[in-house]
Amino acid sequence: MLVTCSRQRWIKMTQPQSLQARYPAITQSANNFGFEDIVAKAVNDILSALGEDAKQAIYRHLENSCGISRTDIPNRIEDFANAIENTFGTVGRLIEIKIIERLHVLCSDFHYVPKNGQLDFVEYVKDLHMSL
Repeated sequence: MLVTCSRQRWIKMTQPQSLQARYPAITQSANNFGFEDIVAKAVNDILSALGEDAKQAIYRHLENSCGISRTDIPNRIEDFANAIENTFGTVGRLIEIKIIERLHVLCSDFHYVPKNGQLDFVEYVKDLHMSL
């Protein structure tokens, strides 16, 4: 809660951090990592925000009901998107947008221009793959 935070902590939290400070494992550029690693990290980070139990339940559902293992997600992005949208409905789209936001943080050099004027998760990830 903001009220309980000290002024120094508030200032520290509001100051922008470099990518290196936020993600120490990424020391130079996202290009040092493979496409699969970057997408897997982004998906895992966003699902982790839902809580550990929810994240594990989603991974189990993807594996058992959709045949998509955790390691398959980057290479089966269309299947992953369909599974998330079918499972969560319109909330699935919000999850996709959060994953795009995380990918943007991890790959800040990548610039995406939607082909049809609308943000498309699968198109974004495929374009990112082509750029790496």
